[in-house]
Amino acid sequence: MATSTPPTHQPGYALLIAAEPPVRHPLAVAAMLPQLAAIPPARLVGTPHASTVQLAAFDDPNTVLTAIRTAAAVEGQLLVYVAGHLVVDSRQHRLHLALARTTARTIRYTALPWHWLAAELQHRAPGTTTVVADLAADTDVWQYLVQNEQPLNGPYALFGAVQLWDRRHRPRPSYTHALAHILRAASTRPPADELLHQAARAAVLEEAATLWLGPSPTTPTQPSPDAGRPAVDLPTPRREHPQPAEPSLAAAEDDPHHVISQASQAGRHSEAAAIAAAWEQAALREHGPTSPEVAHWIEVRAVVALEAGAPDRACGLWLRGAVVRMTAGQAEDHPDVVAAVDRAHYAWHQVTDPVRIRELGTELSTLRTQVTGKSGARADVQRRLAKLSQVV
Repeated sequence: MATSTPPTHQPGYALLIAAEPPVRHPLAVAAMLPQLAAIPPARLVGTPHASTVQLAAFDDPNTVLTAIRTAAAVEGQLLVYVAGHLVVDSRQHRLHLALARTTARTIRYTALPWHWLAAELQHRAPGTTTVVADLAADTDVWQYLVQNEQPLNGPYALFGAVQLWDRRHRPRPSYTHALAHILRAASTRPPADELLHQAARAAVLEEAATLWLGPSPTTPTQPSPDAGRPAVDLPTPRREHPQPAEPSLAAAEDDPHHVISQASQAGRHSEAAAIAAAWEQAALREHGPTSPEVAHWIEVRAVVALEAGAPDRACGLWLRGAVVRMTAGQAEDHPDVVAAVDRAHYAWHQVTDPVRIRELGTELSTLRTQVTGKSGARADVQRRLAKLSQVV
């Protein structure tokens, strides 16, 4: 969604929100806010006349909501800048922007729900609203964003980046710095889309640990679909029911699969998952959400999840990969579709939580009506589900 040419007779408005939660090594956005606030408001928004309001270090979500509501009432062009850490509450699993007093236990009371922002902006005229985000997220939240196809979207043009924040990655507000530099240095302000793309290209960010919001400034060279695929030709353990072999990551020396494999084997599973997720995002932008290329990287993430000891996540990812492949037009008996369902079946037998066994098993059973696999595979799923019901 692109911003339209701003009406010249209406003033613009910029709302700058930056928050640093009480964590070690936060994304230092509060220090960057003065760089944007010092830019003339008209240049910042892209209108002949504009005003700017900035919020930094606030600890009350209702105060921030009031500022958003005031901004949403402006009739002209609106730029909302949001910077800080994203968190997810444990009860409703909704995204929030952490504020100055936010901790893991107080998210629902001290953080700003992202859906509040979307709700306040939903009644604005199309093409008048741009949200620029410079955000950080821990491994779980970052993976949630990748898996749920950017739930930060809303009734606005969205640009920016979410950086992975963990022990190995200490993100910096490079996107904000690049944006401020371009606005100060440019002789004339570029159109909004071009300006924000320039900022993304100029930002010094680690591609493998960055989730781009809006069009990506760069796309890594894609390997061939078959290059360095996870190996699956391992011997199948003897069992009473048919089981596929446990997959493992291969090592093509000069492609990302080798890097992912090294990180996973060294126990750096979050890093391996982040790299695979970044390549999945690149494939999504290049080939679309229902493509074999996207399915391949979903399956690589499944391998990483299994090696990290999360068979339920691995099973879900392989099931998703199979569905993507069939949606992309691959037949039910295509070797890659069959392999994805077989791997999901293997991982499902490693799941021990009864709730997850039932959830994943129901989906697997449905897929087994299409992708029958080895003789007795569907019956094996039904037996385990039946046994679980008897226990319950």
